[in-house]
Amino acid sequence: MIIGLTGSIASGKSTVATMMKNLQLPIVDADQVARDVVKPNSPTLQKIVATFGDEALHSDGTMNREYVGQLIFHEPAKRQQLNDIIHPAIRQEMLRQRDEYVTNGNQHVVMDIPLLFESQLQHFVDKILVVSIKEDVQLSRLMERNQLSKEDALARMRSQLPMSVKEKGAHGVIYNNGDEETTLKQLKRLLKEWHVL
Repeated sequence: MIIGLTGSIASGKSTVATMMKNLQLPIVDADQVARDVVKPNSPTLQKIVATFGDEALHSDGTMNREYVGQLIFHEPAKRQQLNDIIHPAIRQEMLRQRDEYVTNGNQHVVMDIPLLFESQLQHFVDKILVVSIKEDVQLSRLMERNQLSKEDALARMRSQLPMSVKEKGAHGVIYNNGDEETTLKQLKRLLKEWHVL
């Protein structure tokens, strides 16, 4: 079974991903893949430089994220150009990792995709597990974690689909409002129901 793990910013999705890793489940981490596909000398980074110029590269060969970020921030067309380069590369690599785990005999693979619904990647997985959280808990955690003002934290939360929409699209929901032990109990119960554990 391919499990899509998702949630919203500061919902505790990474905590649940770590728990799943500790339960010996292989993880395909979308955020890590996104960093890997733009490593120095990668075909994706070469395409970015060809599109946005040599300024997109630091002298050590790494991507100049600040420069590219500033470039796409104010220009939707340039942002689209970047997405058209990066997103297919990320998806291709995620599927490669998923298939490799399966080929190597893993019956269950977790795909940790923060923007699973926003990117419409439901077809990548068999079941979707959403890590959910009450909005007030999410807000305080996000403000504390990222040292943000209430306004900035709310803006980031509102840039994603509401939790209620994600819960409706899920096959299972874990409520991460309490301590880690409570969250782990919910996770184990759900994975047993799905015959993963």
